[in-house]
Order: sequence, then structure tokens, then C-alpha cells
Amino acid sequence: MFKSNSEFHNKPPELVNKLERLRVLGKDNSDKYGVNWTNHSLCTLPIQSLSRLFYYNELYRKILEVPGVICEFGVQWGAGLSQLLNLRNLYEAHNMSRVIYGFDTFDGFEGATKSDGNLVSDGDYKTVTNYFSVLEEIVSIHESFQPRPQIKRTSLIKGDASKTVDKWLNDNPHAIISMAIFDMDIYQPTKDVLEKIIPRLTRGSLLVFDELNCPEFPGETLALNEVLGINKVALRKTPYQPYSSYCVWS
Repeated sequence: MFKSNSEFHNKPPELVNKLERLRVLGKDNSDKYGVNWTNHSLCTLPIQSLSRLFYYNELYRKILEVPGVICEFGVQWGAGLSQLLNLRNLYEAHNMSRVIYGFDTFDGFEGATKSDGNLVSDGDYKTVTNYFSVLEEIVSIHESFQPRPQIKRTSLIKGDASKTVDKWLNDNPHAIISMAIFDMDIYQPTKDVLEKIIPRLTRGSLLVFDELNCPEFPGETLALNEVLGINKVALRKTPYQPYSSYCVWS
């Protein structure tokens, strides 16, 4: 496991070099692609990114018949959130009740404990100053492509989700959660949020964990085990992500 810019990865140096070359080539040619840059930029999309998109697509298709909102706990740069937004526009553009909420500190981890092992520390996975505003603009542009764009159906909630989820639950007493994605990686916020949202799940709701059974991030497994018990839920994996698992609430 390697650490770069306060983020962990398992890419060996030779793979990092190849990905960096793709990034440079994409950056150098982006201005040449013209108005169809959205299509042409796919030529530098690596398999890792495509796999992530397939993963989110697989998850989204599982909740098409489940009413409720989507909550992503751990947004960081917003790649997953943007994919969810676009998948909503693709599969159910006119479903005005499918609101997406993204929770993040945007300052990296807060409250890492011994339960999270020896590798992680507070501040890991931090974005950059004012990125919250940048991501809000990105989300706004994506939403402008949907029917009735004047209706806001994606919201970012900044702060420690252990605390901000309380206000969200109070402000949204109507909200059923069709899918909750846990990508906070560490023990305490994962446990706190999971405990608090259980009353808002319905049969068929999806609970998704991004770092389950992961030796570098043991806190997520510990949190799930303490709240629900890993031997009491039917966990399922996807071929697209090595440590991502989900279960259907029943």
C-alpha cells in the first residue's frame, strides 16, 4: 500500500507512471478536442475509472424500484456523486423524489482512532480550499441537463456526518433512504451514521460499503459488525471493486 498526497493506493510505480502519462496526454489534447471533448476524452479513460462507473451503475439499477433518496457519506472530490447524478438522469430523469445528498467534511478524516489501524490519520483525503464551492458548481451544471432543472435534486452537506446527519434527519422527516453509500473509510463516523439512519431504511434499501474487508481500513468492517453484525447480513460483492460490498436491507 502506498500513500501519495494524503491518499492511499495500491498502484505500483510502473502503473503510476503509465497513468500519469495518460493524464498528461489527456490534458495536452483537451483543448484540441473542441465541442465534442466529452466523447474524445474517453480515449484516455483508464480501466480503473471505467470499472468504477460500472460499479455505480450496478448499484443504481438495484434501487430503481425502491422509493427514497440516495445518501453518499464521503464525497471527497465528487466523482461518485456526479456519477449518481448522471445515472439518475439516465434511468429516471423525471423521478423528482430521487434526491441525492452528499456528506463530507472536505477537510479529510476527522476522528480517526485506534480502530482504524496505524496507517490513517486525521486530514487524509482532504480536498483543496474552497473545493466545496467548486463541486457545487459542477453539480449545478450537471443538474442543468435534467428535465425541470429549476428543481434542485442534489445537495451537498458540509461537516462531520456524525453530527450533520442529525440535522438532516430532523429537516427531512419524510425521507426514506433507498441507498446509503458509506465511503468515509474510518470507524467512528461510519458507526454513528449507520446507527442513526436505520429507522429510515425500507425493505430493499441498499447499504453500500466501500472499504469492507480491507486491511488498510479496518474501521469500516468493525463499525458494520458492531451495529448490524456481519454474520447477520447477506453481504454481496461486485467484480468491479475489490473491497466494495453491499447488502439489501430486509
